[in-house]
Amino acid sequence: MTVRGVTSRSSSARRVALRFVVAMIALAGGSLARATMITSAAAPPVASPFPAASTSSSTSSSMRYVDVSVATVWASPSAPRAIDRPALGNPVRMNAWSRVLTTAARLGLVGRIETQALLGEPVRVLARRGSWTRIAVVDQPTPIDRLGYPGWVPTRQLSSSASFGGLLSGPIAVVTASTALLRGAPRQLELSFGTRLPVMGRSGGDVLVGTPLAATARLPGAAVRVYRSPAAIPTPTGEQLVATARLFLGERYLWGGTSAYGFDCSGFVNLIYRAHGIVIPRDADAQALAGRPVTRRALEPGDLVFFATDPPSRAITHVAMYIGGGKIIESPNSSSSVHIIPLAAFGDEYVTARRYLPAN
Repeated sequence: MTVRGVTSRSSSARRVALRFVVAMIALAGGSLARATMITSAAAPPVASPFPAASTSSSTSSSMRYVDVSVATVWASPSAPRAIDRPALGNPVRMNAWSRVLTTAARLGLVGRIETQALLGEPVRVLARRGSWTRIAVVDQPTPIDRLGYPGWVPTRQLSSSASFGGLLSGPIAVVTASTALLRGAPRQLELSFGTRLPVMGRSGGDVLVGTPLAATARLPGAAVRVYRSPAAIPTPTGEQLVATARLFLGERYLWGGTSAYGFDCSGFVNLIYRAHGIVIPRDADAQALAGRPVTRRALEPGDLVFFATDPPSRAITHVAMYIGGGKIIESPNSSSSVHIIPLAAFGDEYVTARRYLPAN
């Protein structure tokens, strides 16, 4: 049983893999690998304790792109239950799925979902089984697999459009609203915050974007920000990270969730940073080894704080974001929602903190 009911995202298998990576770092003299993306062209990349995935490789034929608003990445093809059918189609029906997920049903997702990926995200194909494909989400670093966070998705939720992939290094639109309606593609989709799509132009108040189906669609200009490239996303301030986190106050916890339709603790902070151009590891225990350590008395808004919620173990099982004034914002467990509480509420469960923003 975990203290405060916090649902861990750090399985024993993940901790074993992480200890192995830490040992390799020690043998290599403590050097840290570079992250896959940087905050801006001039800012230093965020340190990561394991080799980062890359979207450019000689095996480009194995690259696919998420072709639904949110692809839920499952532990196995047999992991989904009957109640999870809205998340398995193309298109997916995320709001319908959320409505039928009672607290008990959400608790039942523990161990079934690995993570989620958003429309247009690049993934690597690892294996195929019937109508399912095992993938690695390349923008979610993990010690589990150097190619990215692994798991299974229905094959119909993927596109192999090479032309779409070629556009992702150019101008992009990032969804900054909680959700945004994509119109004009073969189907109308409600996209999650953090979705990135290549910019094809403008029309009135809309931004024209490319999609994995090679069709041009429209996003409301007020719901996105446009950048000349992913590397041109400006370095955020800690206050900006906190302001983004506050957008999701009241959003229900979802094990494995990394979208505006529900987050787990580490998926919540991962998406916030990623939307601001900073890639950090996917899970809390790995996040606690990246960035730069910061003392509790020196915490600043935007720093991540880590907890061991399963005493007497001191293994990290939970993460939250410090917002200032002795408070944190977190997505705590399957019976709760994103909320703000005092850092002191965790008592001696506090373990460490990390800062991912460049030093001034």
